Amino acid sequence: MISSVDVGSLPSLDSYARIAQLTHAVQDLCSEAEMLVPRLRGRRVWMINSTAQGGGVAEMLPRLVTLLTELGADTRWVVMNTEHSDFFVLTKKIHNLIHGSGSAGFSPQERELYDRVSREIADELGPMLSPGDVLVVHDPQPAGAGAILARERKISTIWRCHIGLDDDVPQTRAAWKFLEPYVSQFDHCVFTAPEYIPTYLTGRVSIIYPALDPYSHKNRELSTHKLVGILCNSALIAGSHPTVTEPFDTPVLRLQPDGRFLPANQPEDLGLLYRPIVTQISRWDELKGWEPLLKGFAALKRRSNNANRGPREQRALELVRLVLAGPETAAVKDDPEALGVLERLSSIYRSLDPKVQRDVAMLSLPMSSRKNNALMVNVLQRCSSIVVQNSLREGFGLTVAEAMWKRVAVLGTNACGIRQQIRHGIDGYLNPTPDDPEAIAGILEMLLVEPRTRMTYAQHAQRRVYESFLVFAQAARWLRVLSETIEPPRYSVPPVA
Repeated sequence: MISSVDVGSLPSLDSYARIAQLTHAVQDLCSEAEMLVPRLRGRRVWMINSTAQGGGVAEMLPRLVTLLTELGADTRWVVMNTEHSDFFVLTKKIHNLIHGSGSAGFSPQERELYDRVSREIADELGPMLSPGDVLVVHDPQPAGAGAILARERKISTIWRCHIGLDDDVPQTRAAWKFLEPYVSQFDHCVFTAPEYIPTYLTGRVSIIYPALDPYSHKNRELSTHKLVGILCNSALIAGSHPTVTEPFDTPVLRLQPDGRFLPANQPEDLGLLYRPIVTQISRWDELKGWEPLLKGFAALKRRSNNANRGPREQRALELVRLVLAGPETAAVKDDPEALGVLERLSSIYRSLDPKVQRDVAMLSLPMSSRKNNALMVNVLQRCSSIVVQNSLREGFGLTVAEAMWKRVAVLGTNACGIRQQIRHGIDGYLNPTPDDPEAIAGILEMLLVEPRTRMTYAQHAQRRVYESFLVFAQAARWLRVLSETIEPPRYSVPPVA
């Protein structure tokens, strides 16, 4: 039920420092660590979440864990699991309620299930901990176990919540009331935005933005040959020349009109290297706004014939294709709703007019290799004219910063997590009505026929990520929170931002 995650060998800080645009960021982190790491000597930092792959938390932890360890803070990552499949149905319900979705309220049986699994997890994790260690618990799934260990072990505890909603509705109130007996046991909490903090935690919360690793397989720069090689190896394009690297063991699969999933270059090449491409890459979650985006693209195609446009603009709208990509559903064990969402989207896809259907690619990205999966996401983002994150609710949505870092124009929404990243009209475009297909069609049309606007957004976006959303700044903020949790300051410290 508790398993350690081997993050493998990742680049050292020296490797980052050799990249000109990252040198100063690395130097700032090392200076911060010289002051703070000595406070953590003799302690281990434990990170626990519910999955080792799929979703932003699992993607951020490997780099954060190795950076903290290299800086001198011994950090471990473990993952919880349970044989009680209903537990993840319950925690998905909590997740949705925190985002303002679903039917508010919990039964006594649900509380009993949560407590029972939490007890089992705590009993297995507890013997691994030593007095003085710091336990960092990510999101609601392991929060109950963390609360038990906070009471029973001589350790420091931090709850890191990656989700939230900037609104007080019956659903959010129900979720936070359910979680209060658990998360109130922690010494400190970390949120992504001030708007997410429940009132009963006020005064012992820090704000830390999620961050990306610019050297990771998902975000590193790719030469033309490497980019094309990855596209060929993953079956995202139909390779007509031999490549130095071998095809991946598992290709990207593409939904066919008959409902089957076949390699993505069938029945024809997607045109990623030639056509304007609009892409969304996320988990298969209703709150990601998949359905209105798909319907919005169909609306865009219906309005593509307009005599008032110039020939180049008209051609762009005729050639544009939509790519909807998410992880293979069997690999994301903590999201039992993913298959249902994918099936609903598949049904809509199969009902499209064949002319529109040819310009939509629904892709299932294999998760058997984290490296290959990350490379697939990297090339899809880099081949895109526009990356969309059409979330109706979003705790943060690191796919936004990933595309911004790659100098791609991003169409986001006013979901709180996304507007932490994009300044509307500067770093990208924020759509206030992500559930309106016609509004989505209009914005996509504007962005597709105005390449200079896209370029301006993209240039500002990369600078924005450098200043706020790289892993170096995140690691420095974590060092501050960890050191202040085990050794509270004698004066008032504002929340880390």
